[in-house]
Amino acid sequence: MVEPAFDVVDLARSLIDIDSTTPNEGRVARWLATWLRAHDFHVQEDAVEGDRINLYVTVAEADADIVLSTHLDCVPPFFPSRIEGELLYGRGACDAKGIAAAQIGALTQLRAAGETRVGALFVVGEELGSHGARAAGRAPRGSRYLVDGEPTDNRLGVATRGVYGVRLKAVGRAAHSAHPEEGDSAIEKLLDALLALRTLPLPSDPTLGPTSYTVALIDGGVAPNVVPPHATAQVSFRTVGPASTVRTALEALTAWVEVEEVVTVPPVRMATLPGFDRAVFAFTTDIPFLSTWGTPLLFGPGSVLVAHTATEHIHVDALQAAIGHYARIAIALLQAPAPVTVSR
Repeated sequence: MVEPAFDVVDLARSLIDIDSTTPNEGRVARWLATWLRAHDFHVQEDAVEGDRINLYVTVAEADADIVLSTHLDCVPPFFPSRIEGELLYGRGACDAKGIAAAQIGALTQLRAAGETRVGALFVVGEELGSHGARAAGRAPRGSRYLVDGEPTDNRLGVATRGVYGVRLKAVGRAAHSAHPEEGDSAIEKLLDALLALRTLPLPSDPTLGPTSYTVALIDGGVAPNVVPPHATAQVSFRTVGPASTVRTALEALTAWVEVEEVVTVPPVRMATLPGFDRAVFAFTTDIPFLSTWGTPLLFGPGSVLVAHTATEHIHVDALQAAIGHYARIAIALLQAPAPVTVSR
């Protein structure tokens, strides 16, 4: 088979220009499935919920030994692609539609070289709940390695932090604001808890560093002239060890608030290969939910520092280089004399 010319920028722009902000990935997934079949890849569509689907892509009809993976959803707001100089802008340029295009380029390159033991998994929902990865994790295909794609500046990830999200809930008693002594302000309780949070000792790790957190959402009160009877804050911790150690530290806040767990995703350590730069990353990926797909690696073009921003972009040279990098990673894994293991 003669491989057609592959234009990674053109494919990336086609993906970017389809709005797939979570949970609206159905259209981009079906467009990509059609494109892949037109280019002689084998594609299986796996339902997640509603019109949301994951795509399992292989070069041959058999299941793949090495699977490249990333997500097709994006954070809002959507904005289309454009080229300025050597930069490709657009929602998903680096997180992660550009990465999906580069992975497809790698499969194309490997197929041209006669390699058929490779494939790809494109999932939905990574930005909000990892619904696609959770579904895929329940239906593994027997692969030995999963190379997950996130913006790592074309470096292999050594480890990523986890997420532990909690809701702090304060309960007070309403009263007329002219007589605050008759009420009990939930907002004051919440503020006391948040001030105490700043002083709590939180876990640290030699590789991942200290636990960090963001007070992401605050809500409370009913009217300006009413002592607030309720208030909440959502706090997102980036964890470096078991979430239970953070939960234990939060017991000190229960003098003012109730602590309700919202989400828990563990930190992960990945396998690496010689010949690539390596780094530790503070973000979280779908890897914890895809453990059944094989030993994990993490790699991708683009910088996480511009992901989720109004100027999200990727350097065209880095995008094109990632094709060869992904192919080289796949070949190295296929040729490894012994299983490649996760670093500790």
